[in-house]
Amino acid sequence: MSSGKILLGVLAGIAAGALIGTLLAPEKGSDTRKKLVDKGEDYLEDLKSQLDDFVGALKDKYSGKMSDAEDLISKGKSKYNEAKNEFKNSVSEA
Repeated sequence: MSSGKILLGVLAGIAAGALIGTLLAPEKGSDTRKKLVDKGEDYLEDLKSQLDDFVGALKDKYSGKMSDAEDLISKGKSKYNEAKNEFKNSVSEA
């Protein structure tokens, strides 16, 4: 199971637990609704922050892999050109 799915499951469990706990609390309905909204906003901000971190990490990995791929392509082209020149030289000598 991927870590993203595990993280999402944990966050959903925490949110469900907070919601149930708040709904069962012995307070006025308006106070409970206010707490729910506040908690929801807090969880949303946390989730947004974690998503931004995750996307940033993916971008870093992607850019690193792109750089590696470009280096590999450059080396491959260089070796291809060397081999092509060696072949031309061997054909012209023969």
